[in-house]
Order: sequence, then structure tokens, then C-alpha cells
Amino acid sequence: MAKKGTILVGTIGQGVMSSADDGETWTRASIRQGMHSDCIVKALLGDARHPSTVYAGTDMGLYQSDDGGAAWRLLDSPMTGSMVWSLAIDPSDANVMFAGTGTPSKPAIHRSKNAGKSWEQLPVEISENCPNVGIPRPTGIAIDPTNPRSVWVGLEVDGVRHSTDGGDTWTKVAGQIPNPDVHSVLVIAGPPKTVFTVVNDDVWRSTDDGKTWEAAHAREVFPWRYPRWIAAKPNDPKTVFVTLGDSTPGRVGTIMRSNDAGATWHSLGLPVQPNSAIWTVTIPAAEPSLMFAASRYGYLYRSDDGGESWRKLWREFGEVSSLVWLPQAA
Repeated sequence: MAKKGTILVGTIGQGVMSSADDGETWTRASIRQGMHSDCIVKALLGDARHPSTVYAGTDMGLYQSDDGGAAWRLLDSPMTGSMVWSLAIDPSDANVMFAGTGTPSKPAIHRSKNAGKSWEQLPVEISENCPNVGIPRPTGIAIDPTNPRSVWVGLEVDGVRHSTDGGDTWTKVAGQIPNPDVHSVLVIAGPPKTVFTVVNDDVWRSTDDGKTWEAAHAREVFPWRYPRWIAAKPNDPKTVFVTLGDSTPGRVGTIMRSNDAGATWHSLGLPVQPNSAIWTVTIPAAEPSLMFAASRYGYLYRSDDGGESWRKLWREFGEVSSLVWLPQAA
């Protein structure tokens, strides 16, 4: 069993739900904790080097907590009043952060070089409108752990952008990925170093920084065809997990695992069939055998052995977008 920590669940319309006792009891962040009522939370991100610090991307902008989610404050930034969909912190320099805004707000990527004290909008070309969702949204931001100047952004529904200079300039990734409906991006150190792009019907990987791509062929390999999120085991980056469902929001789902950097995949068993697609999964750097996963409609699962076995926690939420686990101070 992992050491004590706090589970934070980002919800659509119920703010951040928090449990400091392994999911036995829960509290909801409200105006008394500094977060606006009925907050829509799209992203949660903890700072691995400052375990009590966590960020929340919401419909009002970017919130920060310095006490493990007990109290929040809205950061003064160009994103205030906009929907923040995605967040990333440079693994080599925690002062460097990226945040993406989108639907229903104007799509944009912002960067901070001083741990969120100030932000600048980056020159990323994003379509004003796209099929199915209208205004695009940045659904994932990934920083190369071997080269922090290499930054990847996935857009729903506008493809992938790549920067080789830390975000100063960007190019659109074109070529072998025909589907622009991107759900998540990830870069692992490997070996081999691999870039993953998760679209709404497959998982693509590249071992040459996006020059060529190979599909997982989800229709043939996965039990269902709708992948959503991707995460790697912190102490074994070749072990990668993808959340999966039959559709969105779907009525069933699972978690796929690869132990060879995405070359092969197999489905993990969940003790209770999800009520919708499995939407998100998180693996804390401080406890790499600890995992949490959630279905779109609020089933929450925990594993203490790297995904070999799972248990469903009793609390069920409305609509879940994101998860994070923070270690509690000794």
C-alpha cells in the first residue's frame, strides 16, 4: 500500500473533489476554499518537485493550490475568464509551464517561465473552427523528457503542433496521421524515445521525432476503438497505459497496457464494468506503483501494484475530466 496521499478529482460542474483518506470521505472545493461555485475543471496537474502544489485548468482560468488542494486561488493571467483545457510542467525546470485554452474560448497556448507568475501567448496557428466541436481545444501538451526544447500539443479537432525551441515557434505535424481529432500526446524516454499521439480511433507512435508514424491498429488490437488518454509509468517509461471505451461517452471501457513502448498491447481487467469509457489515468511520480483511473461518468478505480489488480472506490461522481494524487506531508 502506498503512503498516505490526497486524491483530487476534477469534475465538470462540481469543481475539485478531494479525499485525504484513501477515498473513504470526500470534500468539494467551494467558494470557501477559493474556487468558484459549480466549477468546470478540465485539467489537474501536480508539481512533482513541490508535492503540495497543484494546478487546475477551469472555465474561469487557471487556479493554484499550495496546500494539496485544501485552498485555491485564481491566478492573474491572460487566461482568466477562458476555459483552460490542458497543462504541462517542464520536467527539467519547474518554472516553465504551458497551458492551453479552447472551446468555448479562443484556442491558444500560453507559457510561463516563472512558475505561473506571468504568462505569454505563443505564436501557434490554430483553426478558428473545426468539425464536430466548433472551436478547437488543446487536449494535451507533452514535453520531451530528454529534450525540454521539444514540446508537443494535441488539438481536438486540429491535429498536432510541435516546437523545437521551447515554444517560440511551431509547426503543424503533417503526413501519416490522417485523423486530426487528437485526445492526448505523450513523450517517453524509452528506449526507444517515443512520441505518442492518441486520436479518437487509434494510437500512433513515432521513434524519430515525428518524421514517421506507426499505428497501433486499435480496431484490430483493442477490444474497443475509442482511446482517450495516455500515461507512462514514471520509473519505467517503456510501460504505457491508454484509457479506452466503445465511444464517447460510451457505455463500457478498459485500460490498455504496453510494456514495450507501444509495440504490443493488452487489456487490464477491472473488477466492476465501467459505466462509460475509461477517460483518464494518473500515475504519481512519488509512488509509481500507485494508479488511479476514472470513467467518464464517475467510476473511480485504484491500483497499488502498477495495474495488475484494481479496486473500485465507493464514491461515484458525475462527469470526470482529470485525476491527480498528491503525497501528504510526513
